[in-house]
Amino acid sequence: MRCSVEVIWPPAVCSPNARGHWAKKATAARKYRQVCRLRTATAIFEEGITPADLQQAADEHGHLDLWIEYFPPDRRHRDDDNLIAAFKSGRDGIADAIGVDDTHFRIHPWVHRDQPRKGGAVLVTITARQTAAIAMVMPDLGE
Repeated sequence: MRCSVEVIWPPAVCSPNARGHWAKKATAARKYRQVCRLRTATAIFEEGITPADLQQAADEHGHLDLWIEYFPPDRRHRDDDNLIAAFKSGRDGIADAIGVDDTHFRIHPWVHRDQPRKGGAVLVTITARQTAAIAMVMPDLGE
């Protein structure tokens, strides 16, 4: 089972390095979570998968793999740990759409620094378990 969803780049205020007011960050995070929830729900529907299918897969395998590919808006250096933290509300939105707690996610991040996209994008591929076929397609994170 596999489903891919592309979402917009996380708001800058959601970065752990941002020094904005907490209320501004909370508002941006809430809106981003909602966008990610809606885009994930749409992607699941378009793939012909139901949230119940993904919930069952999470129960059977103990987790769902989230292959998160970050396509930054420019070639500036970004730390992968900060990208993961900035995407926290997006990850929560994905969990909301599926109907599981995000503790069921096993995260596999990959930053495509050499492939910037205008405005930036995050591509999330949700799989029920890592298979040899998926491992061949997805980037090797062990390097």
